[in-house]
Amino acid sequence: MPPLTDDTLWAILNDELDDDTVNRLVWHGLGYRETPAGWDSTAVEPAWSEKYPEPPNFIDSRPATVQLTRSIPQPHKQLLKEELGFKGYTVDQLIPRRTRRATMVNWLLSYRQIQTE
Repeated sequence: MPPLTDDTLWAILNDELDDDTVNRLVWHGLGYRETPAGWDSTAVEPAWSEKYPEPPNFIDSRPATVQLTRSIPQPHKQLLKEELGFKGYTVDQLIPRRTRRATMVNWLLSYRQIQTE
């Protein structure tokens, strides 16, 4: 997996990183670990592991992305703008796939922030 740098986050926003890698970055942050026997969710918070015993595809799942949005602590809700200076997508770019990627980046920024606190 790529490191969780600003360059990686911009690659997600600019659709330069494939969906599987983007999902795997979030899954790792949530605590999901892939094993030869399947997915291990023992390190995943119960709010996630009960609903998603296997990691969800955030690109395809609106409910999973909504839960991801709700799991971002309030002080971290604006990190996309504050840390990356992301101004959002233009109207012609507003498609579910891209907005879900932006949500994932915001969650990853929050995760990164929490790891350094």
